[in-house]
Amino acid sequence: MGVQLTKRAKPVDRRPMTWLESLYLWNIMKGMAVTIKHFFSRKVTIQYPEEKRSYSDVFRGLHILNRDEEGRERCTACGLCAVACPAEAISMEAAERKPDEEHLYREEKYAARYEINMLRCIFCGLCEEACPKDAIYLSKTHAPANYHRKGFIYKKEDLLIPNPLTEPEEYKKALGTIKREPKS
Repeated sequence: MGVQLTKRAKPVDRRPMTWLESLYLWNIMKGMAVTIKHFFSRKVTIQYPEEKRSYSDVFRGLHILNRDEEGRERCTACGLCAVACPAEAISMEAAERKPDEEHLYREEKYAARYEINMLRCIFCGLCEEACPKDAIYLSKTHAPANYHRKGFIYKKEDLLIPNPLTEPEEYKKALGTIKREPKS
């Protein structure tokens, strides 16, 4: 036998079991005690539609593409969120604003295509921190379940917050309770 480095090793008892030990009665009783103890313990299940779970203030959920007070999109397709994303979940294409589109986009450049692959996203919040225009943030909403992979790729239309001029109630609801200070 080799040298023992720790005192944790116990020698294995190799003697044959007695008749009482072969019934495993003591082990069955220990298992039943655990089961009975769980019958009387507090339930951790939340009855979802009736009860809502409270979350921490730092909970990060679905991404939202923000608009300004005039309903124009804030995103300028600078690509900083895509570069900051460690999972490479964000992809976008930039386009130039046309002269008659001043009411749609804040800057001369906007995101013509903006996609987030939620299967890759790790909800780290680095995209939110990298955005100089406060165009993207993570809401307090869960990512819903889906049966197909295509359902987890959110396009710009899925992420864009409602227009505050045409849908003021939905806009306030989408903003949530977080008070955000715009970055300068």
